[in-house]
Amino acid sequence: MNNFDLSILLSGQYHEWLISGVVFSVQLAIITLLLAVPLAILIAVLRITPLAPLRGFAILYVEAIRNVPLLAHMLFWYFAAPEFLPESLRTWLYDHNFEAASAVIALVLYTAAYMSEDIRSGLRAIPKEQMEAGRTLGFSFLSTMRLVILPQSLRVTVPPLINQTLNLWKNTSIAMVIGVAELMYQAQQVESATFKGFESFAFATAAYVTISLIITGLSHLYQQRYPVRSV
Repeated sequence: MNNFDLSILLSGQYHEWLISGVVFSVQLAIITLLLAVPLAILIAVLRITPLAPLRGFAILYVEAIRNVPLLAHMLFWYFAAPEFLPESLRTWLYDHNFEAASAVIALVLYTAAYMSEDIRSGLRAIPKEQMEAGRTLGFSFLSTMRLVILPQSLRVTVPPLINQTLNLWKNTSIAMVIGVAELMYQAQQVESATFKGFESFAFATAAYVTISLIITGLSHLYQQRYPVRSV
């Protein structure tokens, strides 16, 4: 009979597996966020640029990424993309933790596509007269965007970006399908070794809820300190 026994997960190597999974999941989320935000800003700016080819590229990127499940992105970057590389390079990648790199690539591209739409909404919330005023003063499109439009729009878009960060944290669990040693992967490993499925996944659930509540709390604190006002 499989009796409830949490003590087996609170000491020894199984505890270390689960904690390492939590730490790696947090690291995966932070690295992805640091890379996804700049890419999202770039894509959002390209979406409203007067240059049609760049605007078309940004639209194609967003639509192509958002209409494919994240699971498919993970599998593509780990199994399919390396097939286009020389065998020696492919072997080297698989010998050097390519699972984590594939997960980061998939998460960055996927998260940036969604974040870019939030940022674009913030850009469109800024009155167009401000862009026209900047251009009248002799600033280029990029200079006006960088000095006038983006500083205002990013403050407006912080709350939805925090929500996307929450989604990103939960999406890190999908990396387990390509063998990334994140939280869900480690919980599954512990369950396989101990047959303590309830305890293992209860620990993982509690970790996801805890980090999610921290992110939500930070969002509330930000909105209380910097309430969004009409532009």
